[in-house]
Amino acid sequence: MAIEALYLHIPFCQSKCAYCDFDSVAACSLDDARAAQACYLDRLTNRVDAFGTAGLLDGVRTVYIGGGTPSLLGMRLVELVRSVMQWCAPEEFTCEANPESFTSSLALQLARAGVTRISLGVQSLQEEELKAVGRIHSATQALDAICYAKDAGLDVSCDLMCGLPLQTQDSWAKSVAGLIEAGPCHVSIYPLTVEDGTPLALKVDSGRLVLPDEDEQADEMELARRFLVEAGFAPYEVASYALPRHACRHNIVYWTGIEYLGLGRSAASMLSRDTFRMSSSLFSDLEPRDGAARIRVLQTDDAASAFEIEQLDIREAMAEDLMLACRMTRGIPQELLLRASAVFGKQIVADTCARAIELGLATWGAPDGENYVDASSGGVDLFPGALAPTQQGWLEGNELFGLFWNLA
Repeated sequence: MAIEALYLHIPFCQSKCAYCDFDSVAACSLDDARAAQACYLDRLTNRVDAFGTAGLLDGVRTVYIGGGTPSLLGMRLVELVRSVMQWCAPEEFTCEANPESFTSSLALQLARAGVTRISLGVQSLQEEELKAVGRIHSATQALDAICYAKDAGLDVSCDLMCGLPLQTQDSWAKSVAGLIEAGPCHVSIYPLTVEDGTPLALKVDSGRLVLPDEDEQADEMELARRFLVEAGFAPYEVASYALPRHACRHNIVYWTGIEYLGLGRSAASMLSRDTFRMSSSLFSDLEPRDGAARIRVLQTDDAASAFEIEQLDIREAMAEDLMLACRMTRGIPQELLLRASAVFGKQIVADTCARAIELGLATWGAPDGENYVDASSGGVDLFPGALAPTQQGWLEGNELFGLFWNLA
């Protein structure tokens, strides 16, 4: 195997949203934001160059620059894209952006540099809802940003959040319908999560803000699903919908056991034992332990001198593959179930599948195209197709994920 996906983290925002507990810093809180950003980008570019020089980026097929707010960097973001493109030729290159810092000029420059896709943090098209959670863009800016990206020839993905303060079924329907009309090719729907210690949590805990309850959130998720499907979008993973041929390849990497490299503060990597051993000098000479099949690495500083490491044995890695596959509409491919059987035993895997079906969390689907296994391979009688999550399975994801993770 080889690294097929590269993630770069930009930990800077113009201001911090009320609900956010991500690793990001508001530019207004820095004495010299430009100097801090320049120093960080120099280190990040050097890190990209180090992996490129080692030949570890040759097989990269998708790149994703996230944050934070990458678009805040303006032309320095374009320069970072050019640096990455020296080392690989990705089929998909995504940059995250927020409407208040995304311009028509930036869209054109990113497209010329090699970016193919923009992921916009829209969240809502209702002004009062945006203000309630500390978003600093307007609905008009969000719609303009979509136009800028489309005019530059970029694919457009947009995030929407349900369960916001002041949100109603009617206002949610207007946001979803308005976004569909704007013409993105990919939409992700996320329920608002109240994280301890955030300004939003303090307001909710004190009773100053009231949020829609879980049932209302579920109703909003279902409304979004209905609107999007009617508009030609198909759900392909728990949170995301895409028009035909516009599913995010980078997203899919995370749920299919493919190796990925994360660079920048708080960026995560998932590497095979062999790839990690080849790159250990770039991870403070950390060494895999005996029996490790998969290595997860989290960079914890700006200088790439401190890392957290998690090492999974073959059983844990296989259980993780099964669990993550449950996030995809297509579910666990037949071929993966058969490989899992070689690790855990056919009957144990079959019993786990049967339990998921009994609980209404999954069902047998058609064999998955390229992952179809001919009956002569054996074991297909136990696994007649892909094991796909039901709608209940998605709503009760933790229970479904737990069934397969417990195999480890």
